[in-house]
Amino acid sequence: MSGQKEQREIVIVGGGIIGCTTAYYLTRHPSYDPSRHKITLLEASKIAGGASGKAGGLLALWAYPSNIVPLSYRLHAELAKEHGGADRWGYRRIHCGQLEAKGRYSSGGPIENEQAKNGNSVSLQKRSKEAVGKLRAAGIPKDLDWFAAESVRGYDEMGDPDTTAQVHPFQFTTSMAQLAQEEGVKVVLGSVTNIDRSGGTVKFVSYKDKETTEAHTIPATDVVISAGPWTKCVYPPAPISALRAHSVTIRPSRPVSAYALFTEISLPADFGRTKESTKLKRSHVEHVTPEIYARPNNEVYACGEGDTLVPLPSTTADVVTDNARCQDIVDYISCISDEMRDGEVTARQACYLPNVAAASGGPLIGETGVRGLLIAAGHTCWGIQNGPGTGKLMSEIIFDGKAKSANIKALDPRNVM
Repeated sequence: MSGQKEQREIVIVGGGIIGCTTAYYLTRHPSYDPSRHKITLLEASKIAGGASGKAGGLLALWAYPSNIVPLSYRLHAELAKEHGGADRWGYRRIHCGQLEAKGRYSSGGPIENEQAKNGNSVSLQKRSKEAVGKLRAAGIPKDLDWFAAESVRGYDEMGDPDTTAQVHPFQFTTSMAQLAQEEGVKVVLGSVTNIDRSGGTVKFVSYKDKETTEAHTIPATDVVISAGPWTKCVYPPAPISALRAHSVTIRPSRPVSAYALFTEISLPADFGRTKESTKLKRSHVEHVTPEIYARPNNEVYACGEGDTLVPLPSTTADVVTDNARCQDIVDYISCISDEMRDGEVTARQACYLPNVAAASGGPLIGETGVRGLLIAAGHTCWGIQNGPGTGKLMSEIIFDGKAKSANIKALDPRNVM
């Protein structure tokens, strides 16, 4: 796998963030020559149809694994500068912290607040001096003023704008795909049916076209499997498992400051008094930990804990959203924030995160025991953060024969396969 002057047929399986950044950095590698190198990005459903379009988009120098985080964090900043990421995919530096709060009983919420949707709600946005004093006493930053003073118990800073940033995952992933296409990458929608690796070397990839269902075969000298939680479906030896995660997006009742928050909320007894919660007859634990990310353009993203209740479906298009779990998230954040309670839910969604089912952890980045077959998968909840770094490293492995920008020996798939 070197940059020799030879014809290369590179097939990337998976149109999430890892596949798209791999395609992008292959086209930016000094050895890339579109007259000799054909790159196909093969995606079963749609670009960013899974977790890469439904994640939180948090970037952090304190993320993991430490051997690729600094590289990828730096590349995010470079990509944003080069391609106008602030406008194109919402890149910005932010604060991040741990927020401890006590939930309140709530008789309403974004889903049932028709007055707010119709523009008839009148919200008194100004806080009393007493309320502001309570927030300051709890150590809350002055601009983190979109939580109820009577709920907040404490705040601990985890990251600042020097170490923490964010992007909008769907916008970022689709932008990477588009930028790769502009340099010659071909995006094909179809499901992989076979990767021929007879004789210990990849030879071609077979797939079924999404629209026509016709069978096709692509010659391949190099195949990158970056199918997230579906990696094991494409290549059974890969120790990749799937974790389902639910999230919501809310348009708050007023613009909120740029914070990513890991919360710990103590719920009151018999919590869940909204009409929707009562109808769903959901019980609640005493403590919940939703994550809340304020985004540009007056949007807030929030997610809850993962589950393994529903097996991984065939494609991202077949993922089923549990509305009750989404409603839980809405109720949890509404019970500590009037801005969330009086806002409007704009999306309820679910996705599956890829985990490495091995003691070494993940992700897995590099060659397998099959010549020409590489894996880049198992990035857990840090796929968006580590996407650029992974993509650049994969381009180096393919064109230079080894990773140059970071020491990733500990992430070698051959360690666990």
